[in-house]
Amino acid sequence: MNWKMRLALRRNAVLGSARFQRWASHWPIVRSVARYRAARQFDLIAGFVYTQVTQVYVTTGLLAALRERVMRLDEVQGLTGLSEAAALRLLRAGEGIGLSESAQEGVWTLGRTGAELSANDGAMAMVAHHALLYRDLANPLELLRRAPGEGTALSAFWTYAMPGGAEQSAQPYSQLMAATQPMVWQQVIGHYRFDSHRRMLDVGGGSGGFVEAIGTHATGLKLGIFDLPEVVMLARNRVAGTALEPRVALHPGSFRTDPIPTGYDLVTLVRILHDHDDDVAQALLGSIFESLPSGGKLLIIEPMARTRGAKAMGDSYFGLYLWAMGSGRPRPFAEIAGMARKAGFARVVEIDTPLPIIARALLARKAS
Repeated sequence: MNWKMRLALRRNAVLGSARFQRWASHWPIVRSVARYRAARQFDLIAGFVYTQVTQVYVTTGLLAALRERVMRLDEVQGLTGLSEAAALRLLRAGEGIGLSESAQEGVWTLGRTGAELSANDGAMAMVAHHALLYRDLANPLELLRRAPGEGTALSAFWTYAMPGGAEQSAQPYSQLMAATQPMVWQQVIGHYRFDSHRRMLDVGGGSGGFVEAIGTHATGLKLGIFDLPEVVMLARNRVAGTALEPRVALHPGSFRTDPIPTGYDLVTLVRILHDHDDDVAQALLGSIFESLPSGGKLLIIEPMARTRGAKAMGDSYFGLYLWAMGSGRPRPFAEIAGMARKAGFARVVEIDTPLPIIARALLARKAS
């Protein structure tokens, strides 16, 4: 047993003592810490209720309506179809977690958290989508006893992650990815010199949102998208008739079975690796390495496990989400870097991002 484990056991013995907790709650020097810890405990107990209240605010359109105007109680009733007592209970529940507030008697507006959430379209889309996750987590122990993705709502939604998924419609998951990926790739725009490259290929590029954003940012860059045929059709529709169309090459295919298109000096993976199991992810990195010229680079952008200040997001949220989805797992930066080196990349560095809780960025270079 190493010193870290011995220290953790000693800490737990102290913090788990009812006598110590009573002392801490009365001693002025540590009272504020004790109150903070107590609030954290209650958040663990009540967190599911908070997420359900948030889902009601989003799916009924209440959050969007409060963003546009102040509302009376009867207007909230009309929007949600609730009784007066139920609508008031909902508003006060939202007020408790910062979604709404009543700064004037009789009318309601957004609270601070609600205002921030209402401006994040990707987060709003995920809240609405979480109805599937909640269904799968109704019995979390049973979920973990089954094979990943076995009989889950999420595995039926993310069809590309399951065998035979390419034969099913890509429209539902592509729409969600288009709504949620911007908050991921926005973490690197302005923090990496895309214009230092000649041609960029986005592998698993979906309907082309990232390529469109980079094309606007780096106006001299030639671009490509490699994704499943039915997904590439969505990208074709996005760029058709725009100034970007002549700059974008579309490559239909699957990185599970087809080689990565060549001729690009930068390849990007935006929230792709963590959606796939180790064998698929490692093979993908190897294929990208083979496709790149000497000096070519790979940019990986995704949420990562064990990120300081974001462990709950990386390990807790994505850990269970991807288990229910049936493919992939959250990986720490060091592990992804090791996988890149195993694939043949000589130099791996991190690109700083403004919000590592949303995504971190890894840049790998093929030796000249």
